[in-house]
Amino acid sequence: MKFSHSKLLNSFSNLTHAFTTRESGNLAFHVNDNEAHVIKNHESLAEKLGYNKESLVHMKQIHSDIVHVVKDEDFNTCPTCDALITNKPNTPLMVMVADCSPILFYESEKKVIAAVHAGRQGAFKNIVKNTVESFINHFNCEAKNLHVSIGASIGVCCYEVGVEIYNEARTLGLEYALDIRDEKYYLDVNKILKSQLLTCGIKEENIEFLNKCTCCNTDKYFSYRAEGQTGRFAGVIFLN
Repeated sequence: MKFSHSKLLNSFSNLTHAFTTRESGNLAFHVNDNEAHVIKNHESLAEKLGYNKESLVHMKQIHSDIVHVVKDEDFNTCPTCDALITNKPNTPLMVMVADCSPILFYESEKKVIAAVHAGRQGAFKNIVKNTVESFINHFNCEAKNLHVSIGASIGVCCYEVGVEIYNEARTLGLEYALDIRDEKYYLDVNKILKSQLLTCGIKEENIEFLNKCTCCNTDKYFSYRAEGQTGRFAGVIFLN
C-alpha cells in the first residue's frame, strides 16, 4: 500500500496524514465495487496508518460549501458535507476523490485539523473560505497558523470545460484560472484554491501542492474524467 506524504505536514510529530494512491485500492462504497474489497482496503489503510477503523469519519460529499464540525455521533453516520473539522485526537478525517482536490488543513497552535473536498463547484463556492472561517469561529484559530496540503487532482492540462463553465468562471472573477487552447476552454482549479487560501490570510510558505494530474496519471490515481466509472483515493489526517 503506497502513499504520498506532505513534506509540510510531516514536520509535525503529533500529526499523522497520507494521500492514498491507486495501489492503496478503492475506498468508496458507492462506485459498484465489491463491498468486501472496499472494507479490506479500509482495514489495510487503518492498520498502515495506525488508527482504529471504527473511529474514521468520512463524508457524503455533494460538491457543496458545507463545513461540518465533527460530533461524537458522526462515528456511526456519514455527515453530508464537503469539509470536516475537529480538534479531537485519534479521530481520522477522510476526503475521497477521483479528480477533485483533496485538501488537508492543520492549525499548529490550537491543534485543529480539517479534510476538504474541493472540485470545480467547491472552488466556485469558495469552500476554502468557509473552512478557514470554521477554524476561526469554532476553535479560535488564526489563519497565519494554518498549514495546508493539496493532493493529486486533475490539472489544467486535462480539465476541459464547456462554454457555460467558462462564462460562470468569468462572472465570478476567476478569469485568471482559465486557459484557452485550440478554441477549447480549460480550468485550473488549484490556481483558484491557492488564491482563496492566500486571500484568507494563509502564508504562501504554508501552502503545498502535490502537483500531480490524476487524469494524466491513471496508473497511480483514479480519475473520473479519464475513466468514467472508477474508484476513489483519499486524503486522511488525524491528531495523535
